[in-house]
Amino acid sequence: MIRRYCLALALGALACSAQAATPVYGYRVVHVYPHDTSAYTEGLFYKDGYLYESTGEAGESTVRKVELETGKVVQRHDVPDAYFGEGIVDWNHELVQLTWKDQLGFVYDLASFKQLRTFNYPGEGWALTRDSKHLYMSDGSPVLRILDPNTLTATGSVMVTDNGAPVSNLNELEWVKGEIYANVWMTNRIARIDPATGNVTGWIDLTGLLDVSRLPDPGNDVLNGIAYDEQHDRLFVTGKRWPKLFEITLVKPGAP
Repeated sequence: MIRRYCLALALGALACSAQAATPVYGYRVVHVYPHDTSAYTEGLFYKDGYLYESTGEAGESTVRKVELETGKVVQRHDVPDAYFGEGIVDWNHELVQLTWKDQLGFVYDLASFKQLRTFNYPGEGWALTRDSKHLYMSDGSPVLRILDPNTLTATGSVMVTDNGAPVSNLNELEWVKGEIYANVWMTNRIARIDPATGNVTGWIDLTGLLDVSRLPDPGNDVLNGIAYDEQHDRLFVTGKRWPKLFEITLVKPGAP
């Protein structure tokens, strides 16, 4: 009887474990667009028919406005050579950009890309996104900072975990239907994060989306860049120096 009871407990534990596993979504490619292979993508968002992109590498960092259909850069601002550009986000009529290790951010006029002011923050800057009230900032750790969009100072934070385990290397961020999507640096996965709890509600596995072995630096030219067109419910993803930007839809776990 005791052995049967223990076996039942073990089977129950396995069932609970299976139920607790974080779902993994696949993808289907809807459309493929050209992407500038010189763009070491650090930040990306979609607004009013255009992609806005921040590129990295000291001496090569830029902020760009890009035509979706053609990949043509229609407007560009070159970041001073001393800085490694990182994530970007829009707020009202401004564009906010982080730098990697300099603890310095730039604020531009969204229409002209004219620099308006700078701001400071502790630690590294990786990526930015926003909801209607706050900015969210990643710094490579499992903690997302919550910023006041007007003062750009931290007002809170949320620890990102998957079944209780911290998730580090959170990189490019995008707000999608009430969740934060985050590239996980050096992986083919995007985390879907509940911004209220920090829990990872699902993973998106983009393995096979592009053969990175053909890229100039296959060890570093990895998946990074998420943009969402809320009006038309379109999700875009790309990577560093990738020749393509993909519009995808998600495939539920277990679906063929």
